[in-house]
Amino acid sequence: MTVQITSDHATEGAAAGVLADVRRVFTSGRTRSLSWRSEQLLAVERMCDEREPEIAEALASDLGRSSFEAWLADIGSTKAEAAFARKQLKKWVKPQKSRLPLAQLPGRAWVQYDPLGVILVIGPWNYPFYLCMAPLVAAVAAGNGVVIKPSELAPATSALIARLVPEYLDSDAIRVVEGDAAVTQDLLAQGFDHALFTGGTEIGRKIMAAAAPTLTPVTLELGGKSPVVVLPDADLDVAARRIAWIKLMNSGQTCIAPDYVLADRTIVGKLTDKIVATIAEFRAEEQDPSLRIVNERQFDRLASLISATGGTVATGGRSDRAALRIEPTVIVDPPADDPVMSDEIFGPILPILSVDSADAAVAFVNARPKPLALYVFTESQSAARDLVDRMPSGGAVINHVAVHCLVPQLPFGGVGASGMGAYHGKWGFETLSHRRAVLAKPTKFDLKLMYPPYTDRAIRLMRRVL
Repeated sequence: MTVQITSDHATEGAAAGVLADVRRVFTSGRTRSLSWRSEQLLAVERMCDEREPEIAEALASDLGRSSFEAWLADIGSTKAEAAFARKQLKKWVKPQKSRLPLAQLPGRAWVQYDPLGVILVIGPWNYPFYLCMAPLVAAVAAGNGVVIKPSELAPATSALIARLVPEYLDSDAIRVVEGDAAVTQDLLAQGFDHALFTGGTEIGRKIMAAAAPTLTPVTLELGGKSPVVVLPDADLDVAARRIAWIKLMNSGQTCIAPDYVLADRTIVGKLTDKIVATIAEFRAEEQDPSLRIVNERQFDRLASLISATGGTVATGGRSDRAALRIEPTVIVDPPADDPVMSDEIFGPILPILSVDSADAAVAFVNARPKPLALYVFTESQSAARDLVDRMPSGGAVINHVAVHCLVPQLPFGGVGASGMGAYHGKWGFETLSHRRAVLAKPTKFDLKLMYPPYTDRAIRLMRRVL
């Protein structure tokens, strides 16, 4: 069942009704069974297979995404996440036995993974299918009920999710609510058992503040300026291809896209030339080399970054507001206080800065908020590990960009301003479960010396044993 909330005076009551409905289903115990969880996960896989053309069409409408990029970034990744969770589910839910200290024997102890209850998933507009469905996979794997709030800034995909979810999934336990930011606030005010939000840092602060009155735990998948550090010994051809590939994907509107490059001064010119040539090669068969931006607000913000820069535009720079398109743009050596270096770019603009050494790159990155991702290109594994260890980030990749997001065996999440909490694979299952400690004691061997009144002998013995 889908709810679309549009009337301001009705939002709070409608939000409360949705949560109450799903909570009743959860309380009935329906979502706890392994069979229910497996059925829902398999249904997500079927949805990705059977409705791929429709999903791709919605993504094209919202973002101008090609059908292959729709499969790679949203559809295939969602199916892989669901399939991995379904295959690992029995192993994940198995209680973990724990040893007991001598003083607690006889007895047994274990940690079991209990569902939290009803999870609120607040999706973004940039990967609007995957970033609604991947958190859903984690929530369902953990045995929870779910309310999905897709982004209103991707209306075609939001409408598609609202239509497909009740068709494929348990429409009583998994609901979709469409609406704007006010609807999100009304949902948060109801007091879910956990909220998972993907989006920008500023909105993340508002989500956290809205969740605070009801003490709703939150997982915040945010963003930040994810740097690429390129050392002199790096394979520049590979680095250029991998940086350009991810920077152009979804018009650069990716939270883990390379935000800027720090390249050693001895190779920065060669690397810049190779990135510029690679961008031209990647866009050579397109009638229009420019890239689609999601809306006017984002377009104006990006266009102003280009017009205000004090760096040198090595390629691109042109834009068309009527079509909401911007050319892939490389800016060389903008000042450290340049607008393009202030906030996350989230578009097809790539600053490349010269640095004198690896130490200078480390100092530059660490002087700024902790990024969601860090990328290091070098042929030296020891140098790569050293740089990764010295620069905090949500995740890190050596000699590639962003592909860690596609590995369900790895946790995905931020640190500091780039987010809190992590999910994907078992990490998502655990995030949306309560790790519950259970201690079972027999009624035999109930020593009376443990109870008052305490004798001196009992006290001495207990102080030695306990």
